[in-house]
Amino acid sequence: MSFIVVSPLSRIAEMAVRHKARDMISLIAKEQSFHRPGVIAPDRHLTLSINDITFKGTGGLVAPDETHVQAIIEFAASWRQETPLLIHCWMGVSRSPAAALIAALSIAPDQDEGGLARRLRAASPFATPNARLIEIGDTLLGRGGRLAAAVKAIGRGADADGNAPFLLGLRDDAGG
Repeated sequence: MSFIVVSPLSRIAEMAVRHKARDMISLIAKEQSFHRPGVIAPDRHLTLSINDITFKGTGGLVAPDETHVQAIIEFAASWRQETPLLIHCWMGVSRSPAAALIAALSIAPDQDEGGLARRLRAASPFATPNARLIEIGDTLLGRGGRLAAAVKAIGRGADADGNAPFLLGLRDDAGG
């Protein structure tokens, strides 16, 4: 089964090696520096310089927008699924879980948004997907508000220390 590894920045090298990931999406603040794990080729690494905010007009911070979400969708479409897709942000709690949901729905669009959100919650009690990314993803993927509603239904995750990577299957075991 194909799956997505969601990780905090501090554990990307470990997660890439452990799960044999060869594709990676980084959602990280513009000024945040980090080293791409050596097992990830530069052409299989998408870096999106965005902050974990939910609205524009916040000083020098960069809010997620349609171009960022479209880049997630296009990168996910280019992922061959032979190895896991690694998605990370600073803490692995907000931006990367949102990107994982968007990627999963873009690859397997016939699945139920509620079931996917519940699988996310089961995989991570800490995930609180970034609402702006989710709303934009919902629109770009033509989900009619169902993705946003499903994420709202699972509620805010538990407080996290940024050290809890998790795996999200593209589909549940029943195929939906």
